[in-house]
Amino acid sequence: MEALYNTLNWVDGNILWGIPMIILILVSGIFLSVRSKFFQVRKFGACMEHTVGGTVKQMKKKEKKTDPNAITPFEAFATAVSGTVGTGNIVGVTTAIISGGPGAVFWMWVSAFFGMFTKFAEITLGLYFRKKDNKGEYIGGPMQYIEHGTKQKWLAVLFAIFTILAAIGMGSVQADTIQSTWQTAFSIPTWVTALIIAAITGLVVIGGIQRIGKVSSLVMPVMIIFFIIMTVIMIIINITAVPAAFASIFAGAFSFKSVGSGVMGYVIAQAMRYGFARGIFSNEAGLGSAPIAHATADTKEPVEQGLWGIFEVFIDTFVVCTLTALFVLTSGLVGADGFGSAAQVAMGAFTKTFGTIGTVAYSIILPLFAFSTVLAWAVYGAKASQYLFKKHQNGAKLAFNIIYLAMIVGVSLLTFFFGDNLGADFVWLISDMTNALMAIPNLIALFILSGLLVKIIKNYYARKNGADLAPMLSAYDED
Repeated sequence: MEALYNTLNWVDGNILWGIPMIILILVSGIFLSVRSKFFQVRKFGACMEHTVGGTVKQMKKKEKKTDPNAITPFEAFATAVSGTVGTGNIVGVTTAIISGGPGAVFWMWVSAFFGMFTKFAEITLGLYFRKKDNKGEYIGGPMQYIEHGTKQKWLAVLFAIFTILAAIGMGSVQADTIQSTWQTAFSIPTWVTALIIAAITGLVVIGGIQRIGKVSSLVMPVMIIFFIIMTVIMIIINITAVPAAFASIFAGAFSFKSVGSGVMGYVIAQAMRYGFARGIFSNEAGLGSAPIAHATADTKEPVEQGLWGIFEVFIDTFVVCTLTALFVLTSGLVGADGFGSAAQVAMGAFTKTFGTIGTVAYSIILPLFAFSTVLAWAVYGAKASQYLFKKHQNGAKLAFNIIYLAMIVGVSLLTFFFGDNLGADFVWLISDMTNALMAIPNLIALFILSGLLVKIIKNYYARKNGADLAPMLSAYDED
């Protein structure tokens, strides 16, 4: 078991999330950004006005959705953000700093800059190619635009299979994070926490995308605001260390200092590897997961929902991940005795600043982040299952949900049987690998469909400026 784990871990770290994958995702982001004339920069103001401003206006007017089988654009965004803003934003960022140095944060920002348009592209195409299932709910995302856009159904099938495996893995490991956190903080047995999580998740998932969207739209803003308040206080308390933190980020990003007997450039290579890998794992730009949730939105214009993708990456990486990096770097615990793991450093920073209250706060924030991810990936896996088994969509969705909930409980049993954390580590590893495998067919499709994407964008803004053109709202004439 340990030998198999070590082999797969090498494949994951050196190939699937190694330099080849980083290059593929970065080149894709640069290619799409250049072809769109850096849309994410030119339209950032419009993006903020449409997303944040538009949501405030809708709340004031109390506007309701027009499609009873869909969810509001904000609920779709909240569901997708719930999947991206997770433990990776705290433990993942801390891991990147410990393993790749402070310079990893800079490369996170770089990946996010290009990732903003990559996610916009995914979501826009996801809505343009979406279809309705036998209950009238939308199924969209890479499965649809790979099959109907690139005409390569086998690639779409592969993406769906990898999505199901990644979803089961992500749900399990996020649940394991909650279990281990509460066991450490409150001495609650892991199996008790596992049953509670499975029960609550089951109640939410039974209600379908509408209930998941509503719960996500309530949980997501609360958890992010709570996190921002706590971390800003921590950073203010250590404000004198902030300049040095930023200096270490930029110095580490471009440092060619050799480490031990390593060659020149080792530090920058490690910073890039962990920065890109953890950044992408956090904001999921390029993986193809978020457009599955966004495709269920009650909106006609693909571009308008795509703007939420830009804001999504912005809030995930430039806000949440940056705050994590600053409170970790200013805590002085990185490399300190007794703080070897990312979880120890993150929790230690909260405890150091707030005492017992900090420990409790961390034990609430991290599980909230993890639980929101559990709900989002339940959507992704169910939709992928429905795509694979079109003639038995209801049965496929039910079967996935049963397996999904069973694995939430099962991951603690794996740890029990295999000892230490090897069982949970295996599920983490499979999830990490299938995440990377999701990205490959998705990025191929984005390359192929980039020309169509530009046409959709031009059509939308031409109509906004008064041009009398037939709107490009769907790939199918009947829609």
